Amino acid sequence: MNTDAIEIPLFPLNTVVFPGGLLPLRIFEPRYLRMVRECLTQEQSFAVLLIREGGEAGSAAHFNDLGTLASIVDFDQRDDGLLGITALGQRRLRALSRQVAPDRLISGLVELLPEEEPVPLADEYEGAADLLQRIVSQLPAPLNYPEADFDDASWVSGRLAELLPLPLAFKQDLLNLDDAEQRMDVLFGILQEQNLV
Repeated sequence: MNTDAIEIPLFPLNTVVFPGGLLPLRIFEPRYLRMVRECLTQEQSFAVLLIREGGEAGSAAHFNDLGTLASIVDFDQRDDGLLGITALGQRRLRALSRQVAPDRLISGLVELLPEEEPVPLADEYEGAADLLQRIVSQLPAPLNYPEADFDDASWVSGRLAELLPLPLAFKQDLLNLDDAEQRMDVLFGILQEQNLV
């Protein structure tokens, strides 16, 4: 068995999170309240996987098998009475199996993919990092990334992919890329086409 394979809850969402990304979520379904409780008490992470078919609420959705390991870094009771959590993307993973519990919480065996090493941001992409810095500075805490690394192509490309208004399927394609410089090149081309850099 793969030593990098672990059994964790699977959370299908209409979003794509990259390693290093922060994901605020409102939790209201009993199955996901259970997931949060178990993750906090067992110090366990969960998988964020983009939905291909179905919805976030209700019956179990069909989802992409490549996603991101996420851990809960903050939680609070929101003004609307719902539980709010902030999750941090850790590393990419591939879902190998899935089981649906009676309450419709999905869990499965996932293979953790190699962690992306920091890659120095090439000088030609400095404009993209400057744009990202301006975007991030306007976000509320904690989404303003106090520990930002604007010199790392992996970090910069991940945040741009999350924050830019791109189709979800395209964001998934970017997550599928193993090469941060290739991801950065694709995103920089889009920014140039839109005259943003």
